[in-house]
Amino acid sequence: MKISEIKHALTTVAAINFRLPTGEHLPAHFHVTEVGLVSKHFIDCGGVERQETVANFQLWEAGDYDHRLAPQKFLHILNLSEKILGSEDLDIEVEYQQATIGKFGLTFDGTDFVLTPKHTACLAQDACGIPDAQQMALPQLQMAGAACTPGGGCC
Repeated sequence: MKISEIKHALTTVAAINFRLPTGEHLPAHFHVTEVGLVSKHFIDCGGVERQETVANFQLWEAGDYDHRLAPQKFLHILNLSEKILGSEDLDIEVEYQQATIGKFGLTFDGTDFVLTPKHTACLAQDACGIPDAQQMALPQLQMAGAACTPGGGCC
């Protein structure tokens, strides 16, 4: 989800609900404690220099159970954050405390803002000799087909 998309979505909802990938909702008394710009400048394992920049939201909950963040207030926070974020329509990353700080992507399903899982990956698979998923799947399917018989317990 991009900044422009969340701004638009906030104009369509009466309340802000965040949902974890498990389907569980964040408590309604959550806070947005930070809106920031996160830049990552790195070299992948294949030696290619890369840069990524995202808008980062940090969500937090405290014991103030009556707290509610209204959509208009969140829009106001986002407008104030333009001083930091600039005018680029950045992708959003969300941090939320669980056993450790979790990093999530973000989507909107028309009602809830959904925190989506993020995964690590090798960005230079060709340099590391890692075959892509399609190349790996075909031989495994062929092997499974040759060894799999009805009642054999392999399927």
